[in-house]
This record gives sequence, structure tokens and C-alpha cells, in this order.
Amino acid sequence: MRVFQIEGDWGFDNLNLSKRPAPSPGPGEVVIRMRMASLNSRDLIVPERGYGRATGDLPLIPVSDGVGEVVEIGADVTRVAVGDRVCPTYFQNWTSGEPTPARFASALGGPLDGVMADLVCLSQEGVVKVPGYLSDAEAACLPCAALTAWSAIATLGRTKAGDRILVQGTGGVALFALAFAKMHGAHVTVISSADDKLEKVRTMGADETINYSETEDWARASRQITADRGGFDNIIELGGAKTLPLSLRAVRPGGTLSMIGVLSGLNIEASLGPIVARQVRLQGVTVGHRDGFEAMLAAMAQHETRPVLGETFAFENLKPALEHLRKGGHFGKTLIAF
Repeated sequence: MRVFQIEGDWGFDNLNLSKRPAPSPGPGEVVIRMRMASLNSRDLIVPERGYGRATGDLPLIPVSDGVGEVVEIGADVTRVAVGDRVCPTYFQNWTSGEPTPARFASALGGPLDGVMADLVCLSQEGVVKVPGYLSDAEAACLPCAALTAWSAIATLGRTKAGDRILVQGTGGVALFALAFAKMHGAHVTVISSADDKLEKVRTMGADETINYSETEDWARASRQITADRGGFDNIIELGGAKTLPLSLRAVRPGGTLSMIGVLSGLNIEASLGPIVARQVRLQGVTVGHRDGFEAMLAAMAQHETRPVLGETFAFENLKPALEHLRKGGHFGKTLIAF
């Protein structure tokens, strides 16, 4: 069967189209014929061994997100049947409960082999059935980006109607966060550096928008939006080094900073005083568990929520797809068709 794998040594030059034997399921396992995959920012980091030893060992099949059809099952499989359309879960060993080192060490696409293979063999505990209203392309977007946003908005953020939410940017996680926050009845502000993208998110339900390339101090500019409570209830923090100091000024006393991305850098220079004096909660968000995934799918089906799709590339064009992702400027998830 076809696979893309990082082999021989780390680096994009060693990400190659190759072959492996087709897998057979053991007890409790299922074989999935993959149909579509979608890319996330981490897929640019894994080939360079950007997570150190936690990236995994070579050869490694990259990419965590996709959808496929169950074509074979092993003994004692009860969660799914042949013919079911399923998504693999991002963390294969995290079905519920609190995170643990072992659960965090079970991510697809590094350290475990990912979905860039014609056939993928996984535990039945590491897959979820996909609602019928979603296309393959839409379903492929869900395991990492959508569940991360759901965890930040619903599971950890505990968003309720009337909350003021700020979402940074218009990437995959950000667009899901906007959709889920509106689903919960929240008032949502989106910041971006591109007016055309801000116009698009307004059509998707954003209540307020700020262009941070024109208004660099967006924390000050947002004060009139949250004047009744002294700041945002939850800020979906995707920027990192450059945005966190502003987020600390824009969050309300007792509010939450949902730390998801570090697009502008890892190391920050910010005063810790406001966190203590205003009792701000700094909440790291790393995708989520299977129970959260299934709850998210139930909510999406109730509202028929659909992901925003970007450009689609053929399986053999994984490298051009990753370069497209790296360049930025796109709107919607970058997809791989098998």
C-alpha cells in the first residue's frame, strides 16, 4: 500500500512516498481505508523533529487528521462495523478523564504513525463514527482543529450564553472556535490582519472584528466591546509571545486565556501581576479526549455545523500541500484526497 513517511533522517527532504505491507487487524482492532486527510500546523513541525523525542521514531507516517471507511475488523470489535465511516482520534489512548503522560504520548502523526497511508490499523477505542450529513472533506477536518476549539469553548471554557469571547486569527482552530462560541450563544470578537478575512467571519456570525495591523493595541480598542464586564470572559490565544501581553490586558477579572498556539513565538515578556491580581486563569488546551469528540459531533449534527474548506491536493502532492500551508494566507482547511 502507499504511504508517505519520514525515513532515513528527519527533515522535509526525507519525507517520501513509499510502500508498506497492508495491515491486518488483531483483537479489538479495525482497518480503515482512508479517504481524506487534512493538515494542521503541527504537520509542519513533525518532519523537522520539532517536538524532540516526543516526535517519535523513524520511519514515521505523518498527519493526524482524516476520515475513512472501516474495511476489516478483528475479534471482539463492538464499537464499529465494516462499512462505517470513521475518524481516528488524535490521542489514541485518551478516551476520557484527565490528561496523563501516557495519553499525551498517543498522538497520531507523531509519535504514532499517522493517516498518510491507504490503510490504517487502529484500536476500536481510537475511532469515532462520523455523522452522515458531513462530507469526507468536512469530516477529515475534525480530529485536531475542531476538537481543540471545542475543548477551549465548551469542555474547558464552559461557555454560556452572553459570554464575551475573543478569537485570534482566522485559521482552522479559530474558525471552529467562532462557530462553537456562537452555538453556545456567546458574543464573539475576531481579530485578524486581513480585511477580506474579517469580512468573511462577519458573514459567519462574528459580532465584532478588529484589524490588528491597523489597530496594533487591540486590547485598548476592545474595551468598548466589553465595557459592561471589564474584559473578555475567554480569549482563544493562538498568537503566543506577541499576543499574550495584550490578552492579559483584554481579559476580565476571573476570565480565561485559552492557550492553544504560539505562532508568534514561545518566549514571552509579560507581567505576571495581572494574572494574580485579577485572578486570571491561564488554561493550556491540547486537543481533547474521545468523549469530547463525540459530544462535539452530537452538537455539530444538531446544528448541522460545517467546517470551512480550503484547497484540496492529491495524495501524492503532500509536499506541495504542506508548502501551501506554510505560506499562509489561505482561508479554510487544507485537504488531501486519497
